[in-house]
Amino acid sequence: MPHEILPTPAGDEFAAAFIRSGLPVVQPATARTAGEGPYDCIVFQNGLLIDGTGAPMWGPVTIVVQKGMITSLTKSHHAPPPREGARVIECHGQVLTPGFIDCHAHIGAPFHAANGTMPHADYVYALWLAHGVTTIREAGCFNGLTWTKDQQAAAAAGRIAAPRIHPYAAFPATNDYVNILHTPDAARDWVARARDNGAEGVKFFGAPPHVMQAALAECRRLGLRSCCHHSQLAVGRMNARDTAQWGLTSTEHFYGIPEALLERNTVQDFPVDYNYSDEYRRFSTAGTTFDQAARPGSPKWEAALDAFIAAGHTFVPTFNVYDTNRDLMRMRGADWHAVYTDPNLWRYFQPQRGGHGAYWHRWSTRDEVAWRNAFRDWMTFVNAFKARGGRVCVGSDSGFMFQLYGFGYVRELELLLEAGFTPLETIRAATAQGAELLGIDADVGTLEVGKRGDILVHDHNPMEDFKLLYGTGALRLADHTEDAGFVRGLKLVIKDGIIYDTDALLADIARQVRARRAQA
Repeated sequence: MPHEILPTPAGDEFAAAFIRSGLPVVQPATARTAGEGPYDCIVFQNGLLIDGTGAPMWGPVTIVVQKGMITSLTKSHHAPPPREGARVIECHGQVLTPGFIDCHAHIGAPFHAANGTMPHADYVYALWLAHGVTTIREAGCFNGLTWTKDQQAAAAAGRIAAPRIHPYAAFPATNDYVNILHTPDAARDWVARARDNGAEGVKFFGAPPHVMQAALAECRRLGLRSCCHHSQLAVGRMNARDTAQWGLTSTEHFYGIPEALLERNTVQDFPVDYNYSDEYRRFSTAGTTFDQAARPGSPKWEAALDAFIAAGHTFVPTFNVYDTNRDLMRMRGADWHAVYTDPNLWRYFQPQRGGHGAYWHRWSTRDEVAWRNAFRDWMTFVNAFKARGGRVCVGSDSGFMFQLYGFGYVRELELLLEAGFTPLETIRAATAQGAELLGIDADVGTLEVGKRGDILVHDHNPMEDFKLLYGTGALRLADHTEDAGFVRGLKLVIKDGIIYDTDALLADIARQVRARRAQA
């Protein structure tokens, strides 16, 4: 008797498709080899506080964390002596912030397997933790929802050194990857099964409008959140304004925004020989979409902003992953590649035909200029949305286009500043507003009594210079010797009562990379 072929569990369809095409999933983390603890009680004494709410820095404060939860937060001169047995961290001259939330993250990607053996998930997690990322939204679960749920449970139990994981399953109705849902009933059934399998939300790339609307309605009915990368193969029938009004929680990247602003055309005016499957044409042409859109301040522009605000929508721009399009040589030569970029990722980043986001064989000055122009309009739109009270969150989408996990997240903070955010607005976007987007703001995102003690200890005020958050640090001259050296600001990362020393994390990552290069 032949073996019975069981249906793929909802949320595992993309992983199954990758495996069928010879691209295995990432090797999961299986044990925790970093971090001290967990400690029953941790006391942070005499630190200055940036609490994530948008309040200015104040202090010194003393914070008590018991069993991973904040039980006391007071001015230091009001704080009682630490109880016996507590782990005391003296923070005089240091700054405390909430852990960062990456709202668009991927725990590796099966795509990378086309260029050899991928690094394990431990490598990705360590890079995030070393840059202060204590929570991620896994936007698509390309290793499978089942795989991601297993890693989520291991992280929550402290069995692995990893951020807190919130899985959003990929909706299998995409033209170019997995397309198995063709009716509203099928869409509703899949959403319900994905929820039952542990998905906290759904990642869309687009679908036939009646299918997409049914899926979004079912997400709302079941309490699931949603996000969408508005694929060019789908955006001609629904732009970001449409899906926001249908109840989509957040728009990822920029796709779908300029299409909502078109005035002379109803769809982007593509070159007649355009082929979406040509990665170079896909990305070079995407850099021209805003050129065809309404100008900032025009009636169409203002009406679109009003519509997104009225819908209660959120944007997760992931500016950083497209930053390479503006200056390829800069990102290819970034400081961190020499020490921290795994050889498999480095091979994947190189020019190749067919590799997602590896289209550099024809990249030109004109392409870079087009993307610089696009960034101006894109950033102007996002900043105007924020200024009207709209929520904008920090997501990195690292693992593509020379953007490395953790480092890409810090670059996103810098790019929000470029867009017009203040440093305090940027910190809030990375903490409180990320938690609000994920619906976990009662638990994390700000430093308040009753919330988790996800705390970052900085040697420098991060708002003075986000570059000091990079794992490499930033090159500075010493005040007295005039010697040049790299200065880094993030010292400790605390999650679930476990203390991670960023020096130790980064040293271990560097060792992993050296060993992998020696094997290559």
